[in-house]
Amino acid sequence: MATAPYGVRLLVGAAVTALEETRRLPQTVITYPMTIVSQFAQLVMKMQQDVADLVNRGDETLDHLFPPKDEQPEWATFDEDDDESDDGSDESGGDTPRNGERLTEGRFALYSTGEPESRDAPEPAPTVDEAPAPAPGVVAELDYESLTLAQLRARLPSLKVPDLEALLAFEEATKARAPFQTLIANRITRASAKS
Repeated sequence: MATAPYGVRLLVGAAVTALEETRRLPQTVITYPMTIVSQFAQLVMKMQQDVADLVNRGDETLDHLFPPKDEQPEWATFDEDDDESDDGSDESGGDTPRNGERLTEGRFALYSTGEPESRDAPEPAPTVDEAPAPAPGVVAELDYESLTLAQLRARLPSLKVPDLEALLAFEEATKARAPFQTLIANRITRASAKS
């Protein structure tokens, strides 16, 4: 077979390629919107990076021209500035922990396990008439008295409503810690709504 001239071969090749691309067009048209969206997103991210780079350069230049002042506003107080008031007195009623001590009452006692410490006088021992009621079985089963609030929260979903009510009654009769009472009461409400 004789070789066709270069121009004819070029035209035939272009025609075949155009015909193949026309056949594939329905499949490639589907990807065009995604391609356009991804290219647009890439362009926007590049512009954001360029703007952030310009802002950083501006900050560096302004820091060199006008060095920042290391002044602290008079209304700002920090723990380090409060060293002179560490004598143990606290204007807010003594609820803030000092020198690593662990408070067992007040707003910081959410995860405490101990009895509330009385700052005034110890509670009188119960008399024969005020003997504490025996603890329900669920208290011993959970080792309730040694649980923190977070540990109790993890164990409550496995309990049934009667056990929850027994725990709430026990808490009210003994330590009466508000966070524990609220947690148990909320769990009782949710468990009752499900059943």
